[in-house]
Amino acid sequence: MKIASVLIAAALVAMTGSGAARAQDGAAGEKVFAKCLQCHHIGVGAKNFYGPELNGLIGRKAGSVPGYNYSDATKNSGIVWSETTLRTYLKQPKHDVPGTNMTFPGLQNEADISNVIAYIKQFGADGKQI
Repeated sequence: MKIASVLIAAALVAMTGSGAARAQDGAAGEKVFAKCLQCHHIGVGAKNFYGPELNGLIGRKAGSVPGYNYSDATKNSGIVWSETTLRTYLKQPKHDVPGTNMTFPGLQNEADISNVIAYIKQFGADGKQI
């Protein structure tokens, strides 16, 4: 009986191992976001810069921040930002939205992507951390 419990526990750990690769750390994401700060602002008082402000990004339609001049490709992409769409977009923006004005080449490290998503998710539309 004890051996069966150990085997079941080992199987559960093996099955959930891929989820651990996507564990999110907002504090680590803040460090990764430093790469994004060249163009994007987030938090209370954030304004559009070279790129749109990113407050309340999750659940928002791509190309919809008032006052920001998006490319037609972004405005017409049909993307609604979620963890899934951000995960693929942050890897290779020009692949997901050909014709985007975003010049960032992308993040290759899965942990960095997970962490920056965790950081972005912390900010509501008003810029306050939720």
